[in-house]
Amino acid sequence: QVQLVESGGGLVQAGGSLRLSCAASGRTFSMGWFRQAPGKEREFVAAINWSGGSTYYADSVKGRFTISRDNPKNTVYLQMNSLKPEDTAVYYCAADRGAITTFRRNYDYWGQGTQVTVSS
Repeated sequence: QVQLVESGGGLVQAGGSLRLSCAASGRTFSMGWFRQAPGKEREFVAAINWSGGSTYYADSVKGRFTISRDNPKNTVYLQMNSLKPEDTAVYYCAADRGAITTFRRNYDYWGQGTQVTVSS
């Protein structure tokens, strides 16, 4: 069983930056970030494989967000720059025991989420 704990969310003005962290209790393989805005479905944001050599991004965040990981610390990060009001959502960290994927159903473990609010 893997437990995931997100941190780093908060309130920021448009154009600002935040860095989310996800600490895992055990060894993880591929990791991903998803987000869910009020009244919307949870959507894929970014994913990274175990080595960190492969990453995927949603088109809406490409060029603004960067996913990275520190395996000795069992931690994954999401650096978010040039934030927009439409980035406002609860952000979830997820772990997948298989290969890197953008599909929510493939992820085996989920964190509780951290709120990100971007004001205009």
